[in-house]
Amino acid sequence: MHKDGEKIDVTEVEASGGVKNVGLRYMLAISLFLAVIILSAMWMTMAAFS
Repeated sequence: MHKDGEKIDVTEVEASGGVKNVGLRYMLAISLFLAVIILSAMWMTMAAFS
């Protein structure tokens, strides 16, 4: 990081702290997929028996 007058330049690694939450993205996608499957199965089961 360096200051140039009023402007401060920060690299991508410095700004993010070197941490990328790639695993969180996959966990959220899988959870959403499973929720849609489970709710669809419940809806179809209830529709079949009524």
